[in-house]
Amino acid sequence: MPLEFLKRRGGEPGKPAPLAPQPARSVGLPEEVVAQEYQLKLYYAGKSTEGVRMSAGPQAMAELPGMLSGIARGEIEVVEPLPIEFAQAVPQIVRPSEAMQWLNANHQLSPVARHALYVLESIDAIDMAFDTFACALLDGETDTSGYPEYNAVVGGVASHWDEATGDMIVRGVVGWGGRGVRGDTDRIASRILGGLLTNILANQHALGLTAVERPVPAAGRGGLVCAHCGFASGHERAFYCPKCGMRLLRG
Repeated sequence: MPLEFLKRRGGEPGKPAPLAPQPARSVGLPEEVVAQEYQLKLYYAGKSTEGVRMSAGPQAMAELPGMLSGIARGEIEVVEPLPIEFAQAVPQIVRPSEAMQWLNANHQLSPVARHALYVLESIDAIDMAFDTFACALLDGETDTSGYPEYNAVVGGVASHWDEATGDMIVRGVVGWGGRGVRGDTDRIASRILGGLLTNILANQHALGLTAVERPVPAAGRGGLVCAHCGFASGHERAFYCPKCGMRLLRG
């Protein structure tokens, strides 16, 4: 005789009972939106001395590294002005073509020199279209990859040729910055800059301080073009190339 009372009532064996429908819930806007915030603060700064006029000569350019004597805390590198094929190079990643030129022009430099160029070119303290730059680590430490820390001071002396007289103009330039700010970096940089100016004025070729307008490369085509290095000056008054010091040809 089958045991009917052992069977489940109201459905087939093993089939779960249907769930009761959930009441619809209304989704309202919160009183205050909780947002995740992200930010990156980069700070770059620099200082420059007045220009010091130097008597032009075959040994004047070779003496630039010696002006960092007693101040540099590492290897001194001399960075020549950019060749004409890298005339558009800028350290700005948002301009990929110009940024690639900058990387191609400077990839062989040490991390310290590359960092110094990045900082000082970004704040327009130097222009490698015509400047010759002797640079080194001047204060602070580097990380494990050899790059200066944010509070490290880098720089040296930058020189170009006076477009009116052909004399060499040398000035001290320092810079620092990155992901952070330290209060005494500005004071340290000012002290170093004073030492650089003292060394420049102590050079045997120094003629004294001078206020000289910085050269301006010609935008696009035009200007006075140097037959020696191809630099195009935007100043109609120019008689000498600020990049190589050669006399500009006038038609």
